[in-house]
Amino acid sequence: MSLPRVENPCFLLFLGIFQAIFILILYRGGASSVFQGFLEVPQPLDYSKTEDVYTNLSLFIRAPNKEIMSYCTPLSPIFVGPLTVTFNTLPSERTIIRKNVYVQLGGRYSPPQCLARYKTAVIIPHRNREKQLRHLLYYLHPFLQRQQLQYRIYLIHQAGNGPFNQAKLLNVGVREAMKDDDWDCLLLHNVDLVPENDYNLYVCDEYYPKHMSSAIDKLQYSLPYWSFFGGVSALTPYHYMKINGFPNTFWDRGGEHDDIAERIRLAGLKIVRTPPHLGRYKMMDHEHTSGYAENVKGPAVLHTRTTWKDDGMNSLEFKVLAKKLHPLYTNITVDIGDPPVLPPVSET
Repeated sequence: MSLPRVENPCFLLFLGIFQAIFILILYRGGASSVFQGFLEVPQPLDYSKTEDVYTNLSLFIRAPNKEIMSYCTPLSPIFVGPLTVTFNTLPSERTIIRKNVYVQLGGRYSPPQCLARYKTAVIIPHRNREKQLRHLLYYLHPFLQRQQLQYRIYLIHQAGNGPFNQAKLLNVGVREAMKDDDWDCLLLHNVDLVPENDYNLYVCDEYYPKHMSSAIDKLQYSLPYWSFFGGVSALTPYHYMKINGFPNTFWDRGGEHDDIAERIRLAGLKIVRTPPHLGRYKMMDHEHTSGYAENVKGPAVLHTRTTWKDDGMNSLEFKVLAKKLHPLYTNITVDIGDPPVLPPVSET
């Protein structure tokens, strides 16, 4: 469902009432104690008709008196559904800053017009993906603001030229983010994925870990296998610690998301997913995407049952080299060490 672009703030109340009634009719179940359920749209969403991610964002204006602000409506009044996502033009950092006037230093945001009901930390592992990062920030900031969330974007940058370890960087990001605030949700986000629908709520499920990116364009908008947990996921701090986080031992070889899926099962939990008509993402092209679909045809062969209790948050070792607050994100540069040197294979 799309709303026309309007500029008069007086429309906010009307939009809020209309959208709240419409969405409450469509909702069912319980994704969290604040945002209940996934949207069940009775007819297919038309992704050929999309809206700009900044549509109606100007309706959110600063409240005249912060001391007497009320809580945000449980459901945002400016949802539009399918969003226009394209990577044809690389936006400048200045443009992104200009279009997101309420984002504070460090990539922090609180709704200017109301008190947020939910706090989400977005954690992005990163190294040498500056173009993809800029595209993501252009879309992700307004996407999160549309949902009236309090949030902060963390970029966890791996120092050095050794093998990349995405899983360990996520553990570092969780550890560092929890020092800053008591987050309701830890949103683990690949730098090359952009959400296509603002109904895809960036909040955690109250009871189980949630897989957000259930329909990626380079995977023909379908799951490659039933236990797939890659791309974008959401876990409460409790769930993250219950599964002992990600493994620290996956160096530049993938499979860490399959390990997490198995940890979830072993911890007595299960995976819930954003429905594919809402959990749609576009993946940016880069040197690793050419064989992406081939690489995720099936889960990796792992030994999670014997390793998950000893390899994770309870064995995490790293050194923070720098923490810098950029206008659009908090950059944490870390030394996560080197992979263990394997003994040479003896010739027989």
